[in-house]
Amino acid sequence: MELMSETQVRSALEEAGAILRGHFRLTSGRHSDTYVQCARILEDPALTTRLARTAAARLDGRGFDLVVAPAVGGIIIGFAVAQALGLKFIFSEREEGVMRFRRSFSVPAGSRVLVVEDVVTTGGSVAEVANLVREAGGEVAAVVSLIDRGGPKRFSDELVSLLRLEVESWEPDECVHCARGVPLDSPGSRGL
Repeated sequence: MELMSETQVRSALEEAGAILRGHFRLTSGRHSDTYVQCARILEDPALTTRLARTAAARLDGRGFDLVVAPAVGGIIIGFAVAQALGLKFIFSEREEGVMRFRRSFSVPAGSRVLVVEDVVTTGGSVAEVANLVREAGGEVAAVVSLIDRGGPKRFSDELVSLLRLEVESWEPDECVHCARGVPLDSPGSRGL
């Protein structure tokens, strides 16, 4: 199966109608005029497998022990990357607003962990997962995402992304669309 270039990843997003324009509240809480709905490309198992194999190839030889992703956005691509790497996969979930491992999931002490996310803006969810991994005695060996929306991150671990999109975002009180009264859409999974 052929690996995907950055241009091919962007084309897949565009063809699937996954790049939305409007006024959005991102999972990070920031506002933007562009939203990437990765679920639109992850609904295609063959494409998801190609994306996962591309991510795995970019991480080849790193020696990971476990793949971890935050629910909801990271579950499908996290599982697919774990499958491509031949590793176990677990995910974290929010419980009363706090990221936790549930379902008897755990990170064995000393594990080299790959954290997988669909879209990273500020990396808040990634930072929460990384903290869970470290609290369990694991090491975050790298982070991989389908999309890096650019800007500063809340984590310092190495980030490998299949596509970097420089998309502007604002704090709610600085949002140009809010100032003009444009209706706000919140398609992210933070509240799930």
